[in-house]
Amino acid sequence: MEAVEAVKAVKAMTDGAVGRGAGGPAALPAKTLRERGFTGPVYQTHGAGNNDFLRVGGKDVEGTIMPAGPVLVAAQLLDSNASKKRAMEYVTAYETANGKDSVSTFGAHIFDADILLQNAVPAALKAGKPGTPEFRQGLRDGLEGLKEVVYSHGVATMTPTDHVGQDARSRVMVTVQDGHWKLMP
Repeated sequence: MEAVEAVKAVKAMTDGAVGRGAGGPAALPAKTLRERGFTGPVYQTHGAGNNDFLRVGGKDVEGTIMPAGPVLVAAQLLDSNASKKRAMEYVTAYETANGKDSVSTFGAHIFDADILLQNAVPAALKAGKPGTPEFRQGLRDGLEGLKEVVYSHGVATMTPTDHVGQDARSRVMVTVQDGHWKLMP
């Protein structure tokens, strides 16, 4: 939502607003809405899931609701959550290297891609030497055959027709509370 749309939404007495953006810039429409007197709920897409959104948005993004990968609220996950261990592994490594509260969901996607490859490459190596058509076919088959692979953003089971492979365990609902991400029940 751009600033002009935000003003139109306030004038139309909209019951709620959905933002679409990534990182810090995703906070700007919410700030504009609040500056214009909008008091309804604001929803975001998962792209807003990083601490720059919180920093830029400040008090104006309090109460924002959005879906996110479990890694965004890793420490708040129940111990029974399949992804908690992997998510905490990523958060700990990332924040050790980059500082407390520096983690975002974006880097975790590469971490997860590595986990998927670690699970698929052995099958590819059995099919052929790296760089050959047989290896590439084996890698594709290996990825498409992954079942219940746990990573920081959930659990993946891939097939020839589903190259994402995520189920409901791969998303949580979060809100902004007191300037932090809060897992919703």
